[in-house]
Amino acid sequence: MSLGERFRGLLDLCRPVNAVAAGVLTLIGAFVAGHPLTAAAGTAFVVTVLATAGGNAINDYFDRNLDAVNAPTRPLPRGAVSAITALAFSGVLFVLAGIVALTLPSLAFAIVVFNVVLLAAYTTLFKGLPGAGNALVAYLGGSTFLFGAAAVGRPLAGVVLFGLAALSTFAREVVKDVEDLEGDREEGLHTLPIAIGPRRALAAAAVVLAVAVLASPVPYLTGTFGSAYLAVVVPADAVMAYAAIRSFVDPTAAQSVLKYGMFLAAAAFVVGRAFV
Repeated sequence: MSLGERFRGLLDLCRPVNAVAAGVLTLIGAFVAGHPLTAAAGTAFVVTVLATAGGNAINDYFDRNLDAVNAPTRPLPRGAVSAITALAFSGVLFVLAGIVALTLPSLAFAIVVFNVVLLAAYTTLFKGLPGAGNALVAYLGGSTFLFGAAAVGRPLAGVVLFGLAALSTFAREVVKDVEDLEGDREEGLHTLPIAIGPRRALAAAAVVLAVAVLASPVPYLTGTFGSAYLAVVVPADAVMAYAAIRSFVDPTAAQSVLKYGMFLAAAAFVVGRAFV
């Protein structure tokens, strides 16, 4: 194995697109809180990227046997990175995230510490529990917005976005579990689709997503944002509603569509804040 292939393996462990996307969501949280992109927001971006990359790496470490079935091209199954290297690499990323976060307000630092603990515990304690793993990932996804708002000293301004993001993330994670049903069964995991059946799990995801869609006009109805927000969030709701329906036919395509709907919903908050 060449040095270049090992480096590529470490980079793949981070899922850099995923990590940077999480960092962007943190910036959105800071912006929605009513602050320009200050140094604190930039620091929060770096922390989120490092912590997310560390979470992705440790997830690959614990999921290496499962990935041999569901994702054989991941770094560990293909032999680009050893298991011990992946574990050590994740630890380094977590420590770096904590060190950088020391410059942020105490609540923001506390969120980082709490999230790192959850990221490290996710696969071993929560992933195989019906709904629990989905709820944890949903919290972590939504907390990027909350963390961004806390980093600039206005955590309450990120609460609504956090809640809506957590609901839609929960739905997407359930759909992904339906997609991974075969590999999860072989690994002995007890995910929601395995516990109650794939169609019931998809129905539960659709209900949770419906709650998020119905709640999405709240910032407009309370006067926090104006019609510009509504103009963007309505198409986002339509995309997510379509994804919920599509999931009963093609879960793989549905979870991809749902991801774009979630990003569009986040954009609605940016537009809403920009045109207040």
